[in-house]
This record gives sequence, structure tokens and C-alpha cells, in this order.
Amino acid sequence: MNLQNVQVYQSNALIESSYRLTLGEQRLVLACISQIKSDEPLKPDDEFEVTAMQLAELSGCPLPQAYRELNEAAENLFQRYVILDNYPNTGKKRPNKLKTRWLSSIEYKTGKGALVLTFAQKIIPYLSQLRAQFTKYKLEHVGRMRSVHGIRLYELLMQWQTTGKREVELGWLKSQLQLEDSYSALKDFKKYVIDHAVNDINLHSNLNVSYTQRKAGRVVTHFIFSFADKYAPKEDKQAKRQEKRIYGVPVSEIEKLARPGESYEGAAARIAKERAAQKKSL
Repeated sequence: MNLQNVQVYQSNALIESSYRLTLGEQRLVLACISQIKSDEPLKPDDEFEVTAMQLAELSGCPLPQAYRELNEAAENLFQRYVILDNYPNTGKKRPNKLKTRWLSSIEYKTGKGALVLTFAQKIIPYLSQLRAQFTKYKLEHVGRMRSVHGIRLYELLMQWQTTGKREVELGWLKSQLQLEDSYSALKDFKKYVIDHAVNDINLHSNLNVSYTQRKAGRVVTHFIFSFADKYAPKEDKQAKRQEKRIYGVPVSEIEKLARPGESYEGAAARIAKERAAQKKSL
């Protein structure tokens, strides 16, 4: 199977979740997710195979490195976990956080140079039969990235691809990347995480990204990312401004009122519903 032109579908709740994977593990997981038919049921015993040759072609890395990544994933990936705050398809908050492994099994086929894995039952609803609140992108747009944070940031931005802008709270972002106890100095977090991620996205993906900061007093509290598709046809600015409404709510208002973890559609639907309820009560 050629992994260059396949699509990755993930529930927004999974994209917004908290986890850490190595770059090789992230590539492997995404290569398997891209094989899932998002509109069909995914069974707990469904197996997904990725070869070293496929990983090398996807990432542009030498074949020996791809073999090493498969070996390391076979040793460590089964122990990796993800912490989920929201339900799939709805975006609604869970009363308690869900912590689950990514996988229920993983097998290394020595003679074939391939890994075969099955996904854990608790994570299946975030990958299969997605009806709403999901994000899709081409696997090739993250396959050659050299920073796992670049892949995570790319996914977070693609949730807001219609608007071309996303503001995230600093503490929330560090929590999702499981970096709460790392990079206590903001300059180090920017240098080793944000700047590397932005450079990775600009170099390897379909997006051009830049960012600014928002402060409360002298303390930086938020990053504001602006981005655009490098290959999208140029649009008339006036027409684009007129289109920037979701469920009747201006995008500028969505960006101000969105809650952490909400997609723009989810935030717009909630805001519109709340305003309708307010009008009804008057």
C-alpha cells in the first residue's frame, strides 16, 4: 500500500488529547490510522500492517533507520497511553478523564520487516465511524516532519483550517504535549518546541505558519497561530470575509468565545444554541 496519498481521519477529541510518542511511533500510528475506513466499523481484532519500506518512502529516511524505528516501536509502543477529555463525535466533556493504551497488540514480523498492530478497544470510537467533530489531512503532509511536536501542532491547526487562525493557551498546550514539567523558561519552550514545530510545518507540510503571543500584563498566556494552505487558489478577500460565518456566528466571535478543546464548528454550534436560548427567554 502506498502511504503517500492516503488520508488520516481522527476525532477532534483525540487530536485534543494528551499524549507523547516518539517521532517513529507517531509515524507508525498515523500510517495505521490512515488504513482505517473512517465511515465503517472498526473491530477490535482488525489488524494493520506497516513495513519498513513503507515508512522509509513516507518519511524520506534511509531504510536502516526505518527498520530501527520499527524495532523500537515493537519494544515500546505497547506501553504508550493517551488521556482523553472529551467524547468522540460530540466534543462533550467527560465527567472523568479516560486513560487508555493506544494498542491491544503489536507483533514484529522479522522476516518481512513489518509491524502488525491492533488498536485498543477504548480508542476505536475516536478512529472509526466518525460523523462529526473530526479532522482529516493527507498523511504525506506530516510524513517527512522531523519533530513530533510539528505533527501535533499541525493537527491542532488543521482543526481550524477554515479560519486560518488558532489561539491556544500556553498551559493547555504544554499539558496536551505532556510537557508540564519541562521548559520552565518560555524562551526555551519557544526555541525547542514551538519554533521547531513551526519550521517543520513550513518546510514539509501544505501550510505556511507564523505566530504571535498574547500577554496578561508581562506574562505570555497564549500563542496565536496564523496559517494558510500553500497550494490553495487565491480568493477574493471581500468574498472570504463574507463567508467567515459558521452557523451564523462570525469567526472573530468564535475565536474569542471558543472553549479549550472545541473545534470551530463545535464552538459555533454551542454559541448559536446559547444565543437562541437567550432570545427565547426574553
